[in-house]
Amino acid sequence: MRFPVVNFLEWEPTYEQILKDFKWPRENDEKAARLLSKLVGDSTAPPEILEETIRGKSVLVVGPAAPKFSGDFDSVICAGSAASVLRAAKIVPDILVTDLDGDVEDQILLNKLGALAVVHAHGDNVDALRRWAPEFTGRMLATMQAAPLPNVYNFGGFTDGDRSVCIAAHFGAKHIAVTGFDFEHPVGFSKNVEIKKKKLAWAKRILEKFEISYF
Repeated sequence: MRFPVVNFLEWEPTYEQILKDFKWPRENDEKAARLLSKLVGDSTAPPEILEETIRGKSVLVVGPAAPKFSGDFDSVICAGSAASVLRAAKIVPDILVTDLDGDVEDQILLNKLGALAVVHAHGDNVDALRRWAPEFTGRMLATMQAAPLPNVYNFGGFTDGDRSVCIAAHFGAKHIAVTGFDFEHPVGFSKNVEIKKKKLAWAKRILEKFEISYF
């Protein structure tokens, strides 16, 4: 198998290290996930949609620092704030992975145009979940960082970028390429640049286990 398939038991040790590093209580992530679970109810899309979009295909994950890109890819995953890049380029990705940071209105628009939104809950985005999650009127699937709930999944990953790669790996991509990942210079909206850099350092560590192409 080219890529490791992440399940929660495999992801949990890394997750616990992240919590310890940032001094975050796990309970906050669990509270956020319960809120998202209530917000999506029975309307969440089944994981089989991700399977159909990814299995056996070449997948491009687009980050917010993406320049103009070219290449022959079967599926495109937009990581968070890259939604504004793709909207400007008039490109609708197959999948949009977001924790509701950046210009969420661009993300909502791409969802309305057909992108499957994978909306993520964590302890620091409870207000954003309440504000924005109901606005995603297209297909949506919910994810979380702690132990999964029946309608809120965990495929591994921490930031939008590495979580997108984990999703592609989990659902059997043939090849994964990424563009627009800048681990040193955060792009997009961030309350605290130093915290954002620390998050990106973790994203880089997570991605080191994957055989992926960067350009």
